[in-house]
Amino acid sequence: MSVLILGGGALGCAVAAYLAERPDWRGRIRVLERDPSYAQASSALSAASIRQQFSTPLNIALSQFGLQVLRAAGPAAALVERGYLYLAGPAQAPALAALQAEQQRLGAAVRLLDRAALRARWPWLQLDDIELGTWGEQGEGWFDGWGLLMSLRERARAAGVEFLKGDAHSLERHADGSLAAVHSSLGALKAEHFVLACGAWSAPLAATARLDIPVSARRRSVYAFHSPETAPLAPLLIDPSGLWFRPEGAAGQFICGGTPLDDTPGLPLDPEADLFEERLWPALAARVPGFESLRPGRAWAGYYEMNDFDHNGLVGAFDECPNLLMACGFSGHGLQHAPGVGRGLAEWLATGAYQSLDLSPLSPERLRRGEPYLETNVI
Repeated sequence: MSVLILGGGALGCAVAAYLAERPDWRGRIRVLERDPSYAQASSALSAASIRQQFSTPLNIALSQFGLQVLRAAGPAAALVERGYLYLAGPAQAPALAALQAEQQRLGAAVRLLDRAALRARWPWLQLDDIELGTWGEQGEGWFDGWGLLMSLRERARAAGVEFLKGDAHSLERHADGSLAAVHSSLGALKAEHFVLACGAWSAPLAATARLDIPVSARRRSVYAFHSPETAPLAPLLIDPSGLWFRPEGAAGQFICGGTPLDDTPGLPLDPEADLFEERLWPALAARVPGFESLRPGRAWAGYYEMNDFDHNGLVGAFDECPNLLMACGFSGHGLQHAPGVGRGLAEWLATGAYQSLDLSPLSPERLRRGEPYLETNVI
């Protein structure tokens, strides 16, 4: 059997690595990637964090497997388990508490903290408008996204995967609906099975095969700053305003982001010009008074491959095109879930079924059925 994977980011490399490493696999695996430098790839531009504070059981389970992989990777992944801290005012508190109860039931070490407990642990926080918070005391934090990507890529190469440098232009289907070939800058590339893992660029390519997937490129900007307030033991904080921030590097160094001012699909990968000063800096200073005198640093932007249907990944095949497997649309959590999705699709390709974790709730057929598998905890 032969497999051609379109896209060599974390998801594409994960599928390739887990499939090639299977002792029951004897086929050929190729990965087509247009830019091996990953200059615009979401895998390389991500803030690279992992959490179990999701609203769907499958996303929690995928994070739990991703955590195992990051822990096993050691220094290459540089995992920092400082946790996510979600804050909620009185109006949001009941929903956050209900989510925490479900996350804990599914094995996530997430604690519910009232205002007094929050203030005792992080005294530098301003909490007058906060009712409670949920904190992942273990199994959450941030990591070296580039390190994970390179680890997956090297595993794939070591197991015999071929990496091709080229751009996919269009998909050609047989009369029976199955995929026949990928027309690319390298010519027509054929295989028995194909995997679409082109991130924010997946939908236009799928459209050339008359497959409509609601995945759009949504720019997300990240801003670095330095503050004399070092915020000891700072987690990755999610503020009710839409702001997030976390430490990065030496004491007093942080990165942050938040709800964009302009969420038009397909904007250029330039950091949003006014977002930091108009929205993020005021929110930072309101939540951590010592951040008022921060000094802005560099900024960059990457794409979320946003699935506008239900903010969850599309994994597996459409019935009408059974040899083309989707691995896209993860809406900001693709990097942390790449190992679990890669393992699952490798199982499906090798055996015809998921074995370790049932990924069928993410099947793209739910688009046809009009049955969303909604993820509400999207940052």
